[in-house]
Amino acid sequence: MYNLQLSAEQVEIRDTVRDFVTKELKPVAIKSARMEALDHTPLWAQIDQASQMGLRTLRLAEELGGSGADALTAAIVSEELAVGDPDAAAILAETSAVARVLFGKAMSKAQRDKYLPAFISDDRYHLAHAAAAPANELGINYHRASAAPTATVTAKASGGDFIINGTAAAVANAPLAKLIAVEAQVDGAKGISTFIVPAGTKGMSVKELPLGRYMGSMGEVTFKDCRIPADQLLGKGGEGVMLNGSTLSLQAINLGIGRAAYETAVDYAKIRVQGAKNIIEHQPIGTKLAESAIRLEVARNTIWKAAWLSDHPEALTDDMSSGLPIEAVSQVFVAEHIHRATKDCAECFGAMGVMRDMPLWKYIRDARMCLHSGAGVSDAKLVIAEAISGFRREGA
Repeated sequence: MYNLQLSAEQVEIRDTVRDFVTKELKPVAIKSARMEALDHTPLWAQIDQASQMGLRTLRLAEELGGSGADALTAAIVSEELAVGDPDAAAILAETSAVARVLFGKAMSKAQRDKYLPAFISDDRYHLAHAAAAPANELGINYHRASAAPTATVTAKASGGDFIINGTAAAVANAPLAKLIAVEAQVDGAKGISTFIVPAGTKGMSVKELPLGRYMGSMGEVTFKDCRIPADQLLGKGGEGVMLNGSTLSLQAINLGIGRAAYETAVDYAKIRVQGAKNIIEHQPIGTKLAESAIRLEVARNTIWKAAWLSDHPEALTDDMSSGLPIEAVSQVFVAEHIHRATKDCAECFGAMGVMRDMPLWKYIRDARMCLHSGAGVSDAKLVIAEAISGFRREGA
């Protein structure tokens, strides 16, 4: 049965993370000097604290040393962290999501025994996934068969090893990852193969991409005659391993950005006096705040529903499902409405809402990044349109 009532454990996790964000993370993240400088340098002291709380290994199975959290719990945690700092939330969410599949499903026992102990014990052991990309954007392939993924990285067998060449662009967590899962096209093989490459491997270099354009940490990974042992191939060659791919964490981070803007606007509206009364008592301000609150509430409900269905796929066979791709529906609604909510909240500050040393302009910028992250909402709308028409994309 469809149920979004949080368990006692989920409430405890939410409240614990919220308390950490209020006391430790947000006071550092919103310093005016950091706002002005567009400084996305990871807040390592706070991220380490979050790791010690189990948030880096949140989705890793309990028997492997993690918390075994489901998608709904992960969304709750990402929202709470993003209220304090979206970059910290993105870094932790990426590592947590990749770890769940990398250690839980993709690795052999020998590979797990080799890499898992260090991952568990090191609070700064983060992960990245350099994935192959679809051959064309969905806009080009609308109502056409899915294009095979293409890898900009190639691998060639050589004397019991593999030699990797090529460049993977825009890889989340790449500049700080200690282990990167790389999808590559192996010479003479069909399909995509996935390799694990530790940071510092000779022939692999990472270039950090410009600050202010991405959430979290993003880099370009280049391989030049990078030789790795054959035992660093995941699974069978030609069967690329899906390590993440869900947009739910980003959606939850987006919601956290909107909530931070809303809470800041409400606090200000309660103390700013204009016309002998607090501006929250003026109808235009009250209306903007009310509309923002509505957008946040509905956005949270759509994210939680998508997360719940991810945790309970059997429910999709029941009559409770509309048949639409609920995660895509949630992605579009959250991105568009949180962007609008942050702008409305900034307007409550008047001219101060656009000052670069104030947090409101950053909330707007961050929400706009979420609007265009990945393929953006345009491709998500086309996915929904295909579902409406009855077209089924291969693998969907």
